[in-house]
Amino acid sequence: MWRGPRGDGTSLEKNVPTQWSATQNIAWKTALPGKGHASPIVWNDRVFVVTADKEKKQRLLLCLDKSDGNILWQQVVLEAPLEHINSLNSYASSTPATDGVRVYVSFLDVDKMFIAAYDFEGHPVWAAHPGTFASMHGYCASPVLWKDKLIVNGDHDGNGYLVALDCATGKTVWKTPRPNNTRSYCTPLVAPMGGRNQAVLSGSKCVAGYDPDTGAPLWIVDGPTEQFVASLVYNGELLFMTCGFPEFFLQAIRPDGTGNVTKTHVVWQKEKDCAYVPSPIAVGPYFLVVSDTGSARCFEAASGRDLWRARLGPHYSASLVTANGLVYFLSDKGVMTIVRPGPKPEIVARNELGEETYASPAISAGWIFLRGIRHLYCIGDGRLSK
Repeated sequence: MWRGPRGDGTSLEKNVPTQWSATQNIAWKTALPGKGHASPIVWNDRVFVVTADKEKKQRLLLCLDKSDGNILWQQVVLEAPLEHINSLNSYASSTPATDGVRVYVSFLDVDKMFIAAYDFEGHPVWAAHPGTFASMHGYCASPVLWKDKLIVNGDHDGNGYLVALDCATGKTVWKTPRPNNTRSYCTPLVAPMGGRNQAVLSGSKCVAGYDPDTGAPLWIVDGPTEQFVASLVYNGELLFMTCGFPEFFLQAIRPDGTGNVTKTHVVWQKEKDCAYVPSPIAVGPYFLVVSDTGSARCFEAASGRDLWRARLGPHYSASLVTANGLVYFLSDKGVMTIVRPGPKPEIVARNELGEETYASPAISAGWIFLRGIRHLYCIGDGRLSK
């Protein structure tokens, strides 16, 4: 699902590539129809990705063979009028999710959220409209899995909500109102935190935690700004948030509170070189972030002490990922800068793909999957096959 099996951009794999170019260390490269900013997801020998055909007004789900990139099938999930979008958004920006039985996708159907499930052979299983949605910047609500539920953020310019659907049927299990009714695009992070299971997300003028089984609110931090895009990360002790619009902030928050904890559980806060769109990463004792304009920063996670700042430039949309102790920064120009986190900046490699990239990377079986504006790439030892 979004940002991998833990939803936080971390990979436990060791043999992940650090060197490639447009023609070197490419296992395969497959042309994709249409356009989309959603990340690819991987399950065993299958790769799933969504895209949109602007001319036909169709939103598509594709299944590829992980070994060679061949497209095994593609299905039209939704045919509907195109929504108004921000120039940095797309009509297929929501990353799918899979539990190995079904693949779950999320699009906008005019003024309603559209969630659908498909089996691994491309057959539709169910479709649902769990709530309305309106935003001048378009749609992006990546579904995330929790037990037998699919949780989706419905923050928008209206009566916002967080909703959980039954994975088998698509029926609404719970639906919790969100405060402030303001557009945001954050994917919930669902995991054990602070001694209990939580679904946490920033957005709609707050950062909040919910019970993922019932949707009951657990705690809330007011502000510090209006709109959010980046997901939170958790290092086992603290949650880290970056935002936003109109003001930019970084925060570290203790997730063990109850009720309004604005004055008691914000451990530290920063206001410079924050990210709006790219989600950050937590690696050991370090917290790293890249601003939309390409300034990378590394902090001591516990205290917020500034360790270093490096100008990577020129513009970043993709979220950070980490594997084997390294952090991967992917720019919109398709340049991947690989950094070893520590008290001083150490650039391990810098790789140019030769194609623009707005989607966040996916890591599986020692390969990196990068979605360009025209192709899906599999990075790793192998041959350029398509």
